[in-house]
Amino acid sequence: MLCVAKGMGPGRFDAGSGGTPVAVGRLLCAVQAILLAMLLSACATIDRLPAVPLALASEIKPLDIPYARFYADGDPAVFRALAVETIAKAKARREAAGIKPDKVPPTAFLAISGGGDDGAFGAGLLVGWTARGDRPQFAVVTGISTGALSAPFAFLGPDYDDELKQVYTETSADDIFSKEPILGILSGDAALDTTPLKRLISKFLDETMIRRIAEEHDKGRLLLIATTNLDQARSIIWNIGAIAKSPDPRARELIIEVLRASASIPGAFPPVMLDVTVDGKRYEEMHVDGGAMSQVFLYPPSLRLKTVDRLRPNHKDIAFIIRNGRLFRAETSVKRQTLAIAGQALSTMTASAGMNDLYRIYLTAQRDGVDYNLAYLEDEFTVPYKGPFDRGYMNTLFDYGYRKGLAGYAWKKLPPGYEK
Repeated sequence: MLCVAKGMGPGRFDAGSGGTPVAVGRLLCAVQAILLAMLLSACATIDRLPAVPLALASEIKPLDIPYARFYADGDPAVFRALAVETIAKAKARREAAGIKPDKVPPTAFLAISGGGDDGAFGAGLLVGWTARGDRPQFAVVTGISTGALSAPFAFLGPDYDDELKQVYTETSADDIFSKEPILGILSGDAALDTTPLKRLISKFLDETMIRRIAEEHDKGRLLLIATTNLDQARSIIWNIGAIAKSPDPRARELIIEVLRASASIPGAFPPVMLDVTVDGKRYEEMHVDGGAMSQVFLYPPSLRLKTVDRLRPNHKDIAFIIRNGRLFRAETSVKRQTLAIAGQALSTMTASAGMNDLYRIYLTAQRDGVDYNLAYLEDEFTVPYKGPFDRGYMNTLFDYGYRKGLAGYAWKKLPPGYEK
């Protein structure tokens, strides 16, 4: 079974999750410092338990909770079983409320990407959408990195708009991380200490919020967060509602650690280590930023919604994807210097991977008949970036997103550069 996590957590801006090019550059500098520190420290490491062998991975059931998590590339039958169970709950809720089948609104999906402090864009867009008056209740909400931190608020809807706004307009860098002393960098597993972030997550994710998430889960709604199991190089999707519903007193702590892990940039932020026991033997799993595998996700492509369509005759689905950042890395004159070249190449690959995610989601949505809607930070936003989690920048970006949502965002129906 899975016990409480004991790693130090992540941050909310990241090179692995489509952050602003400038923010990515700042973090890459930190990663470059780590590379130098590794050379100076002769590869010092922190002791850990053995990693879980992949052959045993399927035997792990966090806190003995059914459907608590699954591999993104895992058995499609597992996804389908969860979908069937969720649809049955939603149907029972509608019948109890006397809602006729022909009056059921389309099933709305919301996928929120990473992007660090650019998450203020998505937060503002959602709050402005509420003010406009036509924001749907999302049946499924997914998040990675900064998207993982905003997803619980988006999942619970307008009642938590004030908290969502607070996170992205009243937070500063000191609320996210503190710098490790050089000796800590040399002997530790990251350049930054993100204990402040854990306090921030814990402040908002209180027992009341956990209960509310569990209640919505019982109504047939899903809140899904992705992390990367770095030992196995595989994406893990966590069913937060199922964990919230658990009576186990460790459930809240596990959810907090999953959110931390989803935004834990490898090298810059410490990984989250999860204690695991299989057949009486203890192991550890190393979980890092979900963006190491994918920067945004809707649902596993191996799940074909058509396989459960018979349970939802004549039903329609609509997906909204919020990319917290621009589409491309900003151009720059790259220095002829090893670390500068490597850093900009990594930033370029990150932006390219994010574009691939948008195409993957589009093709999956087309296959399953899901209406595709994409939002992203456009070039018309020209406010200079002043550094990670600058309140002035985030407030301006939140207001920009808010105005877009209030006016009715012009959702893009195709991924960038795609023509039918």
